[in-house]
Amino acid sequence: MRILAGLGKLLATLFWCVVLINLISPYAQPFAQLLTLAGAVVLCLHLAELVLFNALLGAQPRAAVERAKVLVFGMFHVWSLPAAEASAVPTNAEEAAPCAS
Repeated sequence: MRILAGLGKLLATLFWCVVLINLISPYAQPFAQLLTLAGAVVLCLHLAELVLFNALLGAQPRAAVERAKVLVFGMFHVWSLPAAEASAVPTNAEEAAPCAS
């Protein structure tokens, strides 16, 4: 999974570089418009990820940096974050499912 996340981060970096180059010096139409639209859609998805994973990101030591990385890399960065606390996971069957008696 770590290799996949690293490759995804590399591809995300290349994608954002292409989007920024397109904003500075637009490509031929309709590619410039489609690339700008794709960048806006990906940015909206990453903003949604920020909202969904707010609790996990807030628990990180450098929350602002982690949020910025999620804006750039999206789920590829969320996958590389440390797992949530183990105490939140039920340890036995009684805690997982209440008794029906």
